[in-house]
Amino acid sequence: MKKIIITLNDLFNLPTASIYCPDGYKSAAHVTIDSRKVQPNSIFVAIKGEKFNGHDFVDEALAKGANAVVINEGELKKYENSEGTIVTVENTVYALGDLANVWRNKLSAKVIGITGSNGKTTTKEMLSVLLAERFKVQATVGNNNNHIGVPLTIFSCSSQHQILIAETGTNHFGEIAYSAKILQPNFALITNIGASHLEYLKDLQGVRKEKISLFDETKKNKGLVFINFDDSRLNSLTTKYRNISFGFDNGADVQASMKGCTKDGRIILRIHNKKTTIECVSPLLGEHNAKNLIAAIAVALKLGLTKNEIFAGIAKIKPIKQRLVSKIFENVLLIDDTYNANPQSMRAAFETMKSISLYPKKIAILGDMFELGTDSKKEHELLTASIKKNKINDVYLLGKGMKFLSKKLQDEKIICKHFASREKLEQFLEGHPFQNAVVIVKGSRGMKMEDFVHQLECKLGK
Repeated sequence: MKKIIITLNDLFNLPTASIYCPDGYKSAAHVTIDSRKVQPNSIFVAIKGEKFNGHDFVDEALAKGANAVVINEGELKKYENSEGTIVTVENTVYALGDLANVWRNKLSAKVIGITGSNGKTTTKEMLSVLLAERFKVQATVGNNNNHIGVPLTIFSCSSQHQILIAETGTNHFGEIAYSAKILQPNFALITNIGASHLEYLKDLQGVRKEKISLFDETKKNKGLVFINFDDSRLNSLTTKYRNISFGFDNGADVQASMKGCTKDGRIILRIHNKKTTIECVSPLLGEHNAKNLIAAIAVALKLGLTKNEIFAGIAKIKPIKQRLVSKIFENVLLIDDTYNANPQSMRAAFETMKSISLYPKKIAILGDMFELGTDSKKEHELLTASIKKNKINDVYLLGKGMKFLSKKLQDEKIICKHFASREKLEQFLEGHPFQNAVVIVKGSRGMKMEDFVHQLECKLGK
Protein backbone atom coordinates (compact mmCIF):
# COMPACT_ATOMS: atom_id res chain seq x y z
CA MET A 1 0.00 0.00 0.00
CA LYS A 2 1.12 3.55 -0.72
CA LYS A 3 2.15 5.69 2.23
CA ILE A 4 0.01 8.69 3.06
CA ILE A 5 1.92 11.86 2.24
CA ILE A 6 1.51 15.62 2.61
CA THR A 7 2.32 17.20 -0.75
CA LEU A 8 3.44 20.73 -1.52
CA ASN A 9 -0.02 21.37 -2.95
CA ASP A 10 -1.52 20.31 0.40
CA LEU A 11 0.63 22.92 2.14
CA PHE A 12 -0.36 25.63 -0.35
CA ASN A 13 -4.02 24.83 0.35
CA LEU A 14 -3.72 25.35 4.12
CA PRO A 15 -5.78 28.39 5.20
CA THR A 16 -3.61 31.47 5.89
CA ALA A 17 -0.43 29.66 4.76
CA SER A 18 2.58 31.35 3.19
CA ILE A 19 5.46 29.12 2.09
CA TYR A 20 9.12 30.09 2.05
CA CYS A 21 11.67 28.03 0.07
CA PRO A 22 9.03 25.68 -1.40
CA ASP A 23 11.38 24.41 -4.12
CA GLY A 24 13.32 22.30 -1.62
CA TYR A 25 10.21 20.62 -0.19
CA LYS A 26 9.69 16.89 -0.61
CA SER A 27 6.39 15.22 0.24
CA ALA A 28 6.31 14.21 3.92
CA ALA A 29 4.95 11.01 5.44
CA HIS A 30 4.99 12.08 9.10
CA VAL A 31 3.65 15.06 11.07
CA THR A 32 4.75 15.79 14.64
CA ILE A 33 4.71 18.53 17.28
CA ASP A 34 7.58 16.91 19.22
CA SER A 35 11.03 17.96 17.99
CA ARG A 36 12.49 14.79 19.54
CA LYS A 37 10.47 12.73 17.06
CA VAL A 38 11.49 14.70 13.99
CA GLN A 39 13.14 12.62 11.27
CA PRO A 40 13.75 13.06 7.55
CA ASN A 41 10.45 12.88 5.68
CA SER A 42 8.48 14.68 8.42
CA ILE A 43 6.76 18.01 9.06
CA PHE A 44 7.30 19.75 12.40
CA VAL A 45 4.43 21.93 13.63
CA ALA A 46 5.55 24.41 16.30
CA ILE A 47 2.87 24.61 19.00
CA LYS A 48 3.08 27.00 21.93
CA GLY A 49 2.00 25.10 25.05
CA GLU A 50 1.91 25.75 28.79
CA LYS A 51 5.41 24.38 29.43
CA PHE A 52 7.18 24.54 26.07
CA ASN A 53 7.09 26.67 22.95
CA GLY A 54 7.68 24.61 19.84
CA HIS A 55 9.12 27.67 18.11
CA ASP A 56 12.19 27.28 20.32
CA PHE A 57 12.94 23.98 18.56
CA VAL A 58 12.50 24.97 14.91
CA ASP A 59 16.23 25.04 14.11
CA GLU A 60 16.65 21.67 15.82
CA ALA A 61 13.84 20.22 13.67
CA LEU A 62 15.41 21.55 10.47
CA ALA A 63 18.82 20.20 11.50
CA LYS A 64 17.27 16.76 11.97
CA GLY A 65 16.03 16.83 8.39
CA ALA A 66 12.42 17.96 8.68
CA ASN A 67 10.95 18.47 5.21
CA ALA A 68 9.14 21.57 6.48
CA VAL A 69 8.35 23.45 9.67
CA VAL A 70 5.04 25.19 10.34
CA ILE A 71 5.26 28.33 12.49
CA ASN A 72 3.12 31.26 13.56
CA GLU A 73 3.61 34.13 11.12
CA GLY A 74 4.83 36.45 13.88
CA GLU A 75 7.83 34.18 14.45
CA LEU A 76 9.19 34.31 10.88
CA LYS A 77 11.86 36.95 11.49
CA LYS A 78 13.77 34.59 13.80
CA TYR A 79 14.21 32.07 11.01
CA GLU A 80 14.86 34.24 7.96
CA ASN A 81 18.34 32.74 7.61
CA SER A 82 17.32 29.14 8.32
CA GLU A 83 17.68 26.60 5.55
CA GLY A 84 14.59 24.59 4.72
CA THR A 85 10.93 24.99 3.85
CA ILE A 86 9.07 27.21 6.30
CA VAL A 87 5.28 27.51 6.33
CA THR A 88 3.80 30.46 8.22
CA VAL A 89 0.17 30.48 9.40
CA GLU A 90 -1.96 32.65 11.67
CA ASN A 91 -2.26 29.90 14.28
CA THR A 92 -0.27 26.66 14.30
CA VAL A 93 -2.84 24.85 16.46
CA TYR A 94 -5.46 25.34 13.75
CA ALA A 95 -2.90 24.47 11.07
CA LEU A 96 -2.30 21.17 12.88
CA GLY A 97 -6.02 20.47 12.63
CA ASP A 98 -6.07 21.46 8.95
CA LEU A 99 -3.17 19.10 8.20
CA ALA A 100 -4.97 16.33 10.11
CA ASN A 101 -8.04 16.95 7.97
CA VAL A 102 -5.90 16.53 4.84
CA TRP A 103 -4.54 13.26 6.28
CA ARG A 104 -8.03 12.07 7.21
CA ASN A 105 -9.23 12.55 3.63
CA LYS A 106 -6.46 10.26 2.40
CA LEU A 107 -7.29 7.44 4.83
CA SER A 108 -9.16 4.33 3.72
CA ALA A 109 -9.88 3.37 7.36
CA LYS A 110 -13.37 3.64 8.80
CA VAL A 111 -13.36 6.19 11.63
CA ILE A 112 -15.18 5.64 14.93
CA GLY A 113 -15.53 8.64 17.27
CA ILE A 114 -16.19 8.07 20.97
CA THR A 115 -17.10 10.60 23.65
CA GLY A 116 -19.07 10.74 26.90
CA SER A 117 -18.86 12.06 30.44
CA ASN A 118 -17.54 8.77 31.77
CA GLY A 119 -16.15 5.58 30.30
CA LYS A 120 -14.93 6.85 26.94
CA THR A 121 -11.32 5.71 27.41
CA THR A 122 -12.37 2.32 28.77
CA THR A 123 -14.90 1.83 25.97
CA LYS A 124 -12.31 2.86 23.38
CA GLU A 125 -9.82 0.34 24.78
CA MET A 126 -12.43 -2.44 24.92
CA LEU A 127 -13.57 -1.76 21.37
CA SER A 128 -9.99 -1.63 20.11
CA VAL A 129 -9.26 -5.06 21.57
CA LEU A 130 -12.47 -6.57 20.17
CA LEU A 131 -12.07 -5.19 16.65
CA ALA A 132 -8.42 -6.28 16.53
CA GLU A 133 -9.74 -9.85 16.27
CA ARG A 134 -10.72 -9.05 12.68
CA PHE A 135 -9.25 -5.70 11.62
CA LYS A 136 -5.99 -3.77 11.70
CA VAL A 137 -6.90 -1.13 14.27
CA GLN A 138 -5.37 2.16 15.35
CA ALA A 139 -6.75 3.98 18.39
CA THR A 140 -6.13 7.04 20.54
CA VAL A 141 -3.15 6.42 22.79
CA GLY A 142 -4.19 6.88 26.43
CA ASN A 143 -6.70 9.69 26.66
CA ASN A 144 -4.98 12.02 24.18
CA ASN A 145 -8.38 13.34 23.20
CA ASN A 146 -8.34 17.13 23.02
CA HIS A 147 -8.07 19.55 20.07
CA ILE A 148 -4.39 18.70 19.74
CA GLY A 149 -4.59 15.00 20.64
CA VAL A 150 -7.24 14.20 18.03
CA PRO A 151 -5.09 15.44 15.10
CA LEU A 152 -2.13 13.47 16.47
CA THR A 153 -4.33 10.36 16.61
CA ILE A 154 -5.24 10.86 12.95
CA PHE A 155 -1.57 11.19 11.97
CA SER A 156 -0.87 7.88 13.75
CA CYS A 157 -3.20 6.07 11.33
CA SER A 158 -1.58 4.67 8.19
CA SER A 159 -2.86 3.41 4.87
CA GLN A 160 -2.60 -0.13 6.27
CA HIS A 161 -5.14 0.45 9.05
CA GLN A 162 -8.75 -0.56 8.47
CA ILE A 163 -10.24 1.05 11.58
CA LEU A 164 -9.39 4.25 13.47
CA ILE A 165 -10.96 4.69 16.92
CA ALA A 166 -10.66 8.27 18.14
CA GLU A 167 -11.64 9.43 21.60
CA THR A 168 -12.88 13.03 21.73
CA GLY A 169 -12.88 14.97 24.99
CA THR A 170 -13.79 18.50 25.96
CA ASN A 171 -13.67 21.09 28.69
CA HIS A 172 -15.14 24.01 26.74
CA PHE A 173 -17.92 24.62 24.24
CA GLY A 174 -17.07 23.81 20.65
CA GLU A 175 -14.09 21.55 21.27
CA ILE A 176 -15.85 18.32 20.24
CA ALA A 177 -17.42 19.99 17.19
CA TYR A 178 -13.93 21.13 16.15
CA SER A 179 -12.41 17.67 16.63
CA ALA A 180 -15.36 15.93 14.96
CA LYS A 181 -15.07 18.14 11.88
CA ILE A 182 -11.47 16.97 11.50
CA LEU A 183 -12.36 13.32 12.21
CA GLN A 184 -15.34 13.07 9.83
CA PRO A 185 -16.59 9.95 11.68
CA ASN A 186 -18.29 7.06 9.92
CA PHE A 187 -19.55 5.86 13.30
CA ALA A 188 -19.97 7.63 16.65
CA LEU A 189 -20.75 6.54 20.19
CA ILE A 190 -21.59 8.58 23.30
CA THR A 191 -21.20 6.52 26.49
CA ASN A 192 -23.37 8.76 28.70
CA ILE A 193 -24.15 12.33 29.77
CA GLY A 194 -23.15 13.35 33.31
CA ALA A 195 -21.92 16.20 35.48
CA SER A 196 -18.47 16.66 33.97
CA HIS A 197 -16.63 19.94 33.27
CA LEU A 198 -19.54 21.98 34.66
CA GLU A 199 -17.14 24.82 35.37
CA TYR A 200 -16.95 25.35 31.61
CA LEU A 201 -20.10 23.66 30.23
CA LYS A 202 -22.38 25.24 32.89
CA ASP A 203 -25.00 22.49 33.32
CA LEU A 204 -26.09 19.06 32.11
CA GLN A 205 -27.84 20.59 29.11
CA GLY A 206 -24.55 22.22 28.18
CA VAL A 207 -22.75 18.88 28.54
CA ARG A 208 -25.37 17.20 26.34
CA LYS A 209 -25.15 19.88 23.66
CA GLU A 210 -21.36 19.61 23.55
CA LYS A 211 -21.31 15.80 23.39
CA ILE A 212 -23.96 15.35 20.70
CA SER A 213 -22.00 17.60 18.34
CA LEU A 214 -20.09 14.36 17.60
CA PHE A 215 -23.38 12.83 16.40
CA ASP A 216 -24.16 15.93 14.33
CA GLU A 217 -20.89 15.67 12.42
CA THR A 218 -21.40 11.93 11.90
CA LYS A 219 -24.85 12.64 10.46
CA LYS A 220 -23.29 15.10 7.99
CA ASN A 221 -21.06 12.24 6.83
CA LYS A 222 -24.13 9.97 6.45
CA GLY A 223 -22.72 7.84 9.25
CA LEU A 224 -24.28 5.68 11.97
CA VAL A 225 -24.42 6.51 15.67
CA PHE A 226 -24.69 4.22 18.71
CA ILE A 227 -27.10 5.49 21.37
CA ASN A 228 -27.11 4.52 25.06
CA PHE A 229 -30.80 3.72 25.46
CA ASP A 230 -30.51 3.67 29.27
CA ASP A 231 -29.49 7.34 29.36
CA SER A 232 -32.56 9.58 29.56
CA ARG A 233 -30.59 12.46 28.03
CA LEU A 234 -29.72 10.39 24.96
CA ASN A 235 -32.53 7.91 24.25
CA SER A 236 -34.75 10.55 22.64
CA LEU A 237 -32.13 10.98 19.90
CA THR A 238 -33.14 7.76 18.14
CA THR A 239 -35.56 9.74 15.96
CA LYS A 240 -32.90 12.27 14.91
CA TYR A 241 -30.00 10.07 13.77
CA ARG A 242 -29.50 6.82 11.88
CA ASN A 243 -28.68 4.65 14.85
CA ILE A 244 -28.28 1.42 16.75
CA SER A 245 -29.32 1.63 20.41
CA PHE A 246 -27.83 -0.43 23.23
CA GLY A 247 -28.47 -0.94 26.94
CA PHE A 248 -30.45 -2.81 29.57
CA ASP A 249 -33.71 -1.20 28.45
CA ASN A 250 -36.11 -3.57 26.67
CA GLY A 251 -36.40 -1.21 23.72
CA ALA A 252 -32.69 -1.28 22.85
CA ASP A 253 -31.54 -2.84 19.58
CA VAL A 254 -28.64 -4.51 21.40
CA GLN A 255 -30.19 -5.49 24.70
CA ALA A 256 -28.42 -6.73 27.82
CA SER A 257 -29.46 -8.27 31.10
CA MET A 258 -27.51 -8.96 34.27
CA LYS A 259 -27.49 -12.60 35.31
CA GLY A 260 -25.46 -12.19 38.48
CA CYS A 261 -22.18 -10.98 39.87
CA THR A 262 -18.88 -12.62 40.77
CA LYS A 263 -17.50 -12.21 44.31
CA ASP A 264 -15.03 -9.61 43.11
CA GLY A 265 -17.71 -7.42 41.50
CA ARG A 266 -17.67 -8.42 37.82
CA ILE A 267 -21.09 -8.56 36.15
CA ILE A 268 -22.37 -11.71 34.42
CA LEU A 269 -24.10 -10.57 31.23
CA ARG A 270 -26.44 -11.81 28.54
CA ILE A 271 -26.28 -9.57 25.44
CA HIS A 272 -28.35 -10.09 22.30
CA ASN A 273 -29.67 -8.55 19.13
CA LYS A 274 -31.98 -10.15 16.56
CA LYS A 275 -29.26 -12.48 15.27
CA THR A 276 -26.77 -13.17 18.07
CA THR A 277 -26.77 -13.95 21.80
CA ILE A 278 -23.61 -13.59 23.88
CA GLU A 279 -23.24 -14.69 27.50
CA CYS A 280 -20.08 -13.53 29.24
CA VAL A 281 -18.51 -12.13 32.39
CA SER A 282 -17.46 -8.50 32.14
CA PRO A 283 -13.66 -8.49 32.43
CA LEU A 284 -13.66 -5.25 34.45
CA LEU A 285 -15.23 -4.31 37.79
CA GLY A 286 -18.56 -2.58 38.10
CA GLU A 287 -21.92 -2.20 36.39
CA HIS A 288 -20.71 0.91 34.56
CA ASN A 289 -17.90 -1.10 32.97
CA ALA A 290 -20.44 -3.75 32.00
CA LYS A 291 -22.29 -0.95 30.19
CA ASN A 292 -19.05 0.05 28.47
CA LEU A 293 -18.65 -3.55 27.30
CA ILE A 294 -22.22 -3.62 25.96
CA ALA A 295 -21.46 -0.47 23.94
CA ALA A 296 -18.27 -2.00 22.52
CA ILE A 297 -20.06 -5.23 21.62
CA ALA A 298 -22.85 -3.27 19.89
CA VAL A 299 -20.26 -1.69 17.60
CA ALA A 300 -18.42 -4.98 17.09
CA LEU A 301 -21.62 -6.75 16.03
CA LYS A 302 -22.44 -4.00 13.54
CA LEU A 303 -18.97 -4.33 12.01
CA GLY A 304 -19.49 -8.02 11.48
CA LEU A 305 -17.54 -9.73 14.25
CA THR A 306 -18.62 -13.28 15.01
CA LYS A 307 -19.52 -14.54 18.45
CA ASN A 308 -16.22 -16.42 18.68
CA GLU A 309 -14.24 -13.32 17.71
CA ILE A 310 -16.03 -11.33 20.41
CA PHE A 311 -15.35 -14.02 23.03
CA ALA A 312 -11.68 -14.08 22.03
CA GLY A 313 -11.51 -10.30 22.34
CA ILE A 314 -13.22 -10.20 25.75
CA ALA A 315 -10.61 -12.65 27.07
CA LYS A 316 -7.86 -10.15 26.12
CA ILE A 317 -9.38 -7.06 27.76
CA LYS A 318 -7.27 -5.82 30.67
CA PRO A 319 -7.94 -3.11 33.27
CA ILE A 320 -6.64 0.36 32.39
CA LYS A 321 -4.16 1.93 34.79
CA GLN A 322 -5.84 3.86 37.64
CA ARG A 323 -9.34 2.91 36.49
CA LEU A 324 -10.89 0.44 38.95
CA VAL A 325 -7.77 -1.71 39.03
CA SER A 326 -8.03 -4.18 41.91
CA LYS A 327 -5.25 -5.89 43.81
CA ILE A 328 -5.73 -8.53 46.50
CA PHE A 329 -3.66 -8.53 49.68
CA GLU A 330 -4.17 -10.61 52.80
CA ASN A 331 -7.76 -9.85 53.88
CA VAL A 332 -7.92 -6.65 51.79
CA LEU A 333 -9.03 -5.87 48.24
CA LEU A 334 -7.48 -2.53 47.21
CA ILE A 335 -9.06 -0.69 44.26
CA ASP A 336 -7.16 2.06 42.44
CA ASP A 337 -9.66 4.39 40.73
CA THR A 338 -7.50 7.49 40.93
CA TYR A 339 -7.35 8.57 37.29
CA ASN A 340 -10.17 11.09 37.67
CA ALA A 341 -13.50 11.75 39.33
CA ASN A 342 -16.84 13.44 38.79
CA PRO A 343 -20.18 12.88 40.55
CA GLN A 344 -21.32 10.14 38.16
CA SER A 345 -18.08 8.15 38.37
CA MET A 346 -18.02 8.53 42.16
CA ARG A 347 -21.48 7.01 42.46
CA ALA A 348 -20.49 4.22 40.07
CA ALA A 349 -17.48 3.47 42.28
CA PHE A 350 -19.68 3.18 45.39
CA GLU A 351 -22.09 0.87 43.54
CA THR A 352 -19.15 -1.28 42.49
CA MET A 353 -17.99 -1.58 46.10
CA LYS A 354 -21.43 -2.73 47.21
CA SER A 355 -21.44 -5.47 44.55
CA ILE A 356 -18.19 -6.97 45.87
CA SER A 357 -18.95 -9.68 48.43
CA LEU A 358 -15.35 -10.79 48.96
CA TYR A 359 -15.01 -8.81 52.22
CA PRO A 360 -17.77 -7.28 54.37
CA LYS A 361 -16.27 -3.89 55.26
CA LYS A 362 -16.22 -1.09 52.66
CA ILE A 363 -13.78 1.84 53.01
CA ALA A 364 -13.56 4.85 50.67
CA ILE A 365 -10.58 7.23 50.56
CA LEU A 366 -11.73 10.22 48.53
CA GLY A 367 -10.22 13.42 47.14
CA ASP A 368 -11.96 16.46 45.67
CA MET A 369 -13.85 16.49 42.37
CA PHE A 370 -12.67 19.39 40.20
CA GLU A 371 -14.22 21.48 37.39
CA LEU A 372 -17.69 21.61 38.96
CA GLY A 373 -17.85 25.41 39.07
CA THR A 374 -20.57 26.91 41.26
CA ASP A 375 -22.11 23.44 41.74
CA SER A 376 -19.03 22.13 43.57
CA LYS A 377 -20.40 22.37 47.12
CA LYS A 378 -23.75 20.85 46.14
CA GLU A 379 -22.24 18.00 44.10
CA HIS A 380 -19.84 17.02 46.89
CA GLU A 381 -22.69 17.04 49.42
CA LEU A 382 -24.92 14.96 47.13
CA LEU A 383 -22.50 12.03 47.34
CA THR A 384 -23.90 11.42 50.84
CA ALA A 385 -26.97 9.60 49.53
CA SER A 386 -24.93 7.20 47.40
CA ILE A 387 -22.47 6.48 50.22
CA LYS A 388 -25.39 5.68 52.51
CA LYS A 389 -27.30 3.64 49.91
CA ASN A 390 -24.28 1.51 49.05
CA LYS A 391 -23.39 0.94 52.72
CA ILE A 392 -19.88 2.36 52.69
CA ASN A 393 -18.71 1.87 56.28
CA ASP A 394 -15.79 4.29 56.64
CA VAL A 395 -14.98 7.38 54.56
CA TYR A 396 -11.66 9.25 54.70
CA LEU A 397 -11.61 12.61 52.93
CA LEU A 398 -9.10 15.11 51.56
CA GLY A 399 -9.67 18.50 49.94
CA LYS A 400 -11.80 21.64 50.24
CA GLY A 401 -14.79 20.14 48.42
CA MET A 402 -14.73 17.01 50.55
CA LYS A 403 -15.02 19.21 53.66
CA PHE A 404 -18.64 19.84 52.63
CA LEU A 405 -19.24 16.10 52.23
CA SER A 406 -17.69 15.45 55.64
CA LYS A 407 -20.27 17.65 57.38
CA LYS A 408 -23.15 15.90 55.61
CA LEU A 409 -21.81 12.43 56.46
CA GLN A 410 -21.48 13.40 60.11
CA ASP A 411 -25.12 14.52 60.08
CA GLU A 412 -26.02 11.04 58.78
CA LYS A 413 -23.90 9.37 61.51
CA ILE A 414 -21.63 7.77 58.87
CA ILE A 415 -18.07 7.19 60.08
CA CYS A 416 -15.82 9.71 58.37
CA LYS A 417 -12.67 11.74 58.89
CA HIS A 418 -11.59 14.83 56.97
CA PHE A 419 -7.87 15.55 56.81
CA ALA A 420 -6.49 19.08 56.56
CA SER A 421 -3.37 17.99 54.67
CA ARG A 422 -1.92 15.13 52.65
CA GLU A 423 0.62 14.51 55.40
CA LYS A 424 -2.09 13.97 58.02
CA LEU A 425 -3.93 11.50 55.78
CA GLU A 426 -0.66 9.65 55.11
CA GLN A 427 0.03 9.40 58.85
CA PHE A 428 -3.48 8.10 59.52
CA LEU A 429 -3.34 5.45 56.79
CA GLU A 430 0.08 4.27 57.97
CA GLY A 431 -1.24 3.55 61.45
CA HIS A 432 -4.72 2.33 60.54
CA PRO A 433 -5.40 -1.44 60.55
CA PHE A 434 -7.15 -2.70 57.41
CA GLN A 435 -8.84 -6.08 57.86
CA ASN A 436 -11.53 -7.91 55.87
CA ALA A 437 -12.14 -4.81 53.80
CA VAL A 438 -12.64 -3.54 50.28
CA VAL A 439 -10.75 -0.23 50.04
CA ILE A 440 -11.17 2.20 47.15
CA VAL A 441 -9.08 5.32 46.48
CA LYS A 442 -10.54 7.95 44.14
CA GLY A 443 -10.35 11.65 43.30
CA SER A 444 -9.82 14.11 40.49
CA ARG A 445 -6.54 14.02 38.56
CA GLY A 446 -5.14 17.09 40.29
CA MET A 447 -5.53 15.46 43.73
CA LYS A 448 -2.89 12.82 42.88
CA MET A 449 -4.67 10.22 44.99
CA GLU A 450 -2.47 7.52 43.45
CA ASP A 451 0.15 8.52 46.04
CA PHE A 452 -2.07 6.96 48.70
CA VAL A 453 -2.54 3.82 46.60
CA HIS A 454 1.23 3.39 46.46
CA GLN A 455 1.44 3.96 50.22
CA LEU A 456 -1.21 1.31 50.90
CA GLU A 457 0.40 -1.17 48.50
CA CYS A 458 3.66 -0.87 50.43
CA LYS A 459 1.88 -1.13 53.78
CA LEU A 460 -0.38 -4.07 52.87
CA GLY A 461 2.36 -5.90 50.97
CA LYS A 462 4.66 -6.20 53.98
